Amino acid sequence: MSETPTLPVTFRPGHTRAILLTAGVVIFLTVSSIGLLLEQLGPGERASFAVTGALIFWVLALLARVKVVADESGVTVVNIASKRHLDWAEILQVNLRPGDPWVFLNLSDGTSLPALGIQPGLAKQRAIADAQALRALADARSTARPTEDQG
Repeated sequence: MSETPTLPVTFRPGHTRAILLTAGVVIFLTVSSIGLLLEQLGPGERASFAVTGALIFWVLALLARVKVVADESGVTVVNIASKRHLDWAEILQVNLRPGDPWVFLNLSDGTSLPALGIQPGLAKQRAIADAQALRALADARSTARPTEDQG
């Protein structure tokens, strides 16, 4: 079984993050360079190339920011456009089933929260290990929950 990692711990898709940020920089530089090299363009049109490249980089950086941070107080899930902190007691189950694009957290309010910071895309074994580690942390940190639910 998986050992419980020392807190705080951050889970993020490292390969995917590196690819997205590298692609963002390359696209920004390429689009901006094209804008500068086209002599028939005016200053505003050249600037629009740089702005377009910057917007593409910004979108890719948003995709690369996903992570799951576990600390003593709970878990912070940073997805593409949202950030949510959960107390350990709120997490009932950590799921990464075959075919899932990322981990899903089943919560005490009956909802499920996707945690894009753990995704098996390019590093399946690492994602499985990360999901097991987060599951072990959630289980260890919420051991008092059954007595609280009964009382």
